[in-house]
Formats: sequence, C-alpha cells, structure tokens
Amino acid sequence: MNSSAEAHRTNWIAREEQAERLIPLVGGLYRTHGVVTSIHGRRLIGLSTIDLIKAHKFARQAGAQTMSMDASTAVLEALTALKPGPASLDIARLHQAHRDRGEGRSLREFLREELAGNLAGNSETAEPRDVVLYGFGRIGRLVARLLIAHAGSGAGLRLRAIVVRKGSDGDLVKRASLLRRDSVHGPFAGTLTIDTENNTILANGTLIQVIYSNDPATVDYTEYGIDDAIVVDNTGRWRDRAGLEQHLRARGVSRVLLTAPGKGDLKNIVYGINHHEIGEGDSILSAASCTTNAITPVLAAIDEAYGVVRGHVETVHSYTNDQNLIDNFHKGERRGRSAALNMVITETGAAKAVAKALPALEGKLTGSAIRVPTPDVSLAILNLTLENHAQRDELNAYLRAVSLHSKLRQQVDYVESPDIVSTDFVGSHRAGIVDGLATIADDENVVVYVWYDNEFGYSCQVLRVIEEIAGTHPAVIPPREEVTLASMRALGAGA
Repeated sequence: MNSSAEAHRTNWIAREEQAERLIPLVGGLYRTHGVVTSIHGRRLIGLSTIDLIKAHKFARQAGAQTMSMDASTAVLEALTALKPGPASLDIARLHQAHRDRGEGRSLREFLREELAGNLAGNSETAEPRDVVLYGFGRIGRLVARLLIAHAGSGAGLRLRAIVVRKGSDGDLVKRASLLRRDSVHGPFAGTLTIDTENNTILANGTLIQVIYSNDPATVDYTEYGIDDAIVVDNTGRWRDRAGLEQHLRARGVSRVLLTAPGKGDLKNIVYGINHHEIGEGDSILSAASCTTNAITPVLAAIDEAYGVVRGHVETVHSYTNDQNLIDNFHKGERRGRSAALNMVITETGAAKAVAKALPALEGKLTGSAIRVPTPDVSLAILNLTLENHAQRDELNAYLRAVSLHSKLRQQVDYVESPDIVSTDFVGSHRAGIVDGLATIADDENVVVYVWYDNEFGYSCQVLRVIEEIAGTHPAVIPPREEVTLASMRALGAGA
C-alpha cells in the first residue's frame, strides 16, 4: 500500500480509538451526575465514535478553536474526578478558557475554580417533575423521545403518562409502534416493551402510563401516582385560556404548556428570547410555533446589532397533517389540494407572533407561507430593511459568532456549504440554522435564509421551556457571552 495512504489509515484508526475512550466518560458524567457535555453546542451524549470525530471536526469548519480528542479526554477525565452537579458543560470552551486564563494552574485546579458552585455538595439538585403528554402526534412523539433520552439519573423531568383518545382495540400496540419507528427521524434509540394488561409502555427504563380519555378535565392523574404535573398539550385543539384551563381541573396537574401559538392573553414563549418572563403564577403557557421559534432568535440578534426597520418573512414550509394527501374538501383555502403534489400558498401568523416574544419588532414584520411537498425541514427567508448598513461578510461573521458564543447559541446555528439541502438539517437541535452562503446584503437591505427542522428543532425548544417551568434546566458553564458587533469584529478577526 502507498505509504501516504497507509499513514492516513493508521491516523484514522488512532482517532477511532480515541473516540471510543470518550464514550464511557461522556456517559458516566451524564448518568451519574446529570452533566450534559458538548463541543461548541454539539451534544456528545449517545454519539457513536464516528459522530464524536465529526463533532470535533465541526469546530474547525465553523471557524472556532479546534478541539483535539486528547484535549477532550483530559477535560472529561478531570470533570469525572471533580464530580460536578447537574450542568450543561461546553468542554471546548472550558479547554480554551484554561489555555487563556490558566496562569500555570493544572487543568483540574482550573476546572475546580470554574465549577466551584456546581461541585458535589455545593450544588442543588432539582426535584424530579412529572410530565404528561396530552396527545401523541408528530410533536408529542418527538418530545417523548427527548424526555426519555434526557431522563439521565432521574433527577429532572420524568415522562409519566400520555393521554389519547382510543382509536381501536390495538391502540396501545399502534401507539408504541409509532414511537418505535419514524419515517423521517428514524428508529427509536433504545428498547420498548408493551404491557397491554396495564396499558403501559416501558421505554429505556421509563415507564409510561397510557391513559384513554376524551375530556381533559376528568382525568385523575393521582390514581397513577402522578402529582404536580406539567401537562404538555400537543393536540392543538384548544388554543386559548378557557380551553386549556380544562387541564387544570384534572387532579394532579399544576401547569399546562401548549405546543402551538396561544391566543388571547397567553404568553408565547420562545426559549432564549423571553423564557425569563415565565412566572410562578403562569399556570398556562404557549411554546409558540416552529416558525416563530426559528426566526425570532435570528431576528433578535440582527435587531440588536443593526436595528430592524421593517421586513417580510416568507416561509417555505414542509406540508403538515392538516393538509390533504389528495384533493378533497378542506375548510381552509387551498389546503384541500394535494400536499404531495403541489406548492400551496397559505397564511402564517409567525411574523406577527414574533412580537409576542420580541415586542421591539411589533408592527414591523409581514409574513406569508408556501407549503411544499417535503415531510420535514422548512426554510424562512428574512427580507429586512435595517437602520444601520450591513455588509455580507460582516453580517455572516456576526451571526456565526452568535451561534458559537452568545446567549442564543442553543437556538441559532450557522452553516456554510455549497451543497447543503433541506434533508441535511433533519434532527437539528437548534431552532434555526443560518445559511451563510445564501445571505444577501446591500447596505440597509439584507436577505437572510434560515433553515429549521420544524418538528425536531421545535421539539427541542419545547423541552427547554418545560425545563424552565420545572426549574430543572441545568446550569450552563461557561456562561453564555454577550456578542456585540464590536466583539464580533474581534472574534471574526481571530477566526
């Protein structure tokens, strides 16, 4: 074999071996201490050796500091020895902080100081909180997958039950099958066991009670040992306070979250933007829509740096279950035509809904939507007029910095690839992904393209809101930074 080719192969095998050594370290921190580890926002939990290698390569592609697997091993071993409390730890940023501010201290000494308030004995562990999914459609099943995957040591959110209307004698088996297999998002990562006698699904150690009911007010959750529960209404059947209050009349329920835009005086929460407005007295909340979650963080970042005078949001949206597969009657205009064969112009309230989470943009945005024949992943086109002039490279550098370093790095992602298409974003944990190569900027007029997995990315935002309501959202270490245009210029120069 060619000596160069052999060298590359040997190097690859060594990297695989390094990645394999990371897996038990990542898993041990999560299961034992509730620590979620990431590299510049890329979660490491449950990744294969190849995915771990890709996560390390991402930093270089995104213009961030490169993170070697040797460095990752050192940080993870030091963290394991320190026994931190539940937290979200970005090991790449911790490693870089040690390089920048270590001042001769060992890595373990530095991390002990950085995590001083979050080490065993110094941190408070949140009490487990019961969660009930009312409805088990596309979003309900994805939120279920996320809750099961985030169960960890059991100290946070606990999926206790799902409530549905009984469809047939084989209902439980069919519900479990839909959880097990998904045409878009692939198979469930784990094992499922069905108990038809007790109407339960055992998923990776999480025992889920399946309750059949047509009336949310009549369910007695305490009969199943469920109390002080957060009910996540995925049905979309009720959108206002009067309708959703029915859940609060059920025994064992204390809070309700709607996975659709709320009407009337309901707070529409976009995590990362206005989640801090959630109060103890807010018994009913909305997690807004997938499109609102995708565009609001990007709009907030642009408005903070450049000022948005006005804009139009055009969403190219995958079809949904509300449309017809073939031409048939539909109460909505155009939605009766075949979703699988047509592009369908329809309305969207996302542009106006942005103002509920970001009042600074009230009255400044219009919006429309085109439903297209794809099952998942949508695209929002933000056509904006700005107060301050923006050039393409500077705007892109700023949005990239936001995705890597800012308080919105869980919500905003950034990509530059000449061949990337919608299916490449299936399974993204971010609310929206800026496509840098598509950006257009001409002084005060800019066009920004934002991809979003309107199912999974939105479900991740829903989970973050549930954690905020329950008080189980882990501490973020290092803390998120404030990225301004001036700091971006410094970061851009460094990148």
